[in-house]
Amino acid sequence: MEHSPDPGGPTPVATAPRYRRPGRPTRLLNGVVHGLTRLGLSVAGSRVLEVTGRSSGLPRRTPVNVLHLDGVEHLVSPRGTTEWVRNVRAADGQLTLQLGRHRDRRVAVEVTGEQRVAVLRAYLARWSWEVGMFFDGVGPDSSDDELAAAADRHPVFRLQPVPADDT
Repeated sequence: MEHSPDPGGPTPVATAPRYRRPGRPTRLLNGVVHGLTRLGLSVAGSRVLEVTGRSSGLPRRTPVNVLHLDGVEHLVSPRGTTEWVRNVRAADGQLTLQLGRHRDRRVAVEVTGEQRVAVLRAYLARWSWEVGMFFDGVGPDSSDDELAAAADRHPVFRLQPVPADDT
């Protein structure tokens, strides 16, 4: 029996999703931002993201930057496939954004393909001073191709209101 070669070439080796664990200074700063945001003081657009933990079932909270672009809210994970990203995926996008006592329920829908380029460009234009180090030299002035290449390492979500029948 003759064996024909695989027309698609060799099977790519699966790689673990990228995740850059925060160091102690970042954890301390995140704690300060988290505390201020919970008190109602937004730091450069910060909110506290609350999502159900995929293993524990308990609420998990982390500070995030909410990007407003063309009337739509977005979340970007500069550190890659973080715990909050994994929890949001496991919760079918169900999350809450908090600023002080104000809580907004949202559904996060993962953005794919070329749409991520514009979101990443706007996110980096706003927060590269804070998160640029996690983008390996890619910034708001990078080419579309460079941003597209970086997009696979930085999950992007579009936030939508919770449908009325889910309240």
